[in-house]
Amino acid sequence: MARTGHHRLRRVAIAVLLLAPAAGLLWVPWYAGAEPRLAGTPFFYWYQLVWVPGCGLCLFAAYALTDRDRHP
Repeated sequence: MARTGHHRLRRVAIAVLLLAPAAGLLWVPWYAGAEPRLAGTPFFYWYQLVWVPGCGLCLFAAYALTDRDRHP
């Protein structure tokens, strides 16, 4: 029973890691503004650029959490 709960928690964590970038980038009204600026760059642009490595990290973490038992 504990093993099933562990797998369920792992699947939920993977789903959250995969959905976070989509939710963070598809909800445009949340970040569609010019302020605050970072080095003169409006928030709209640097927010999206921050998600580029953020998406990579989320995908890497989700992959690391998957069961990759390669035993025949």
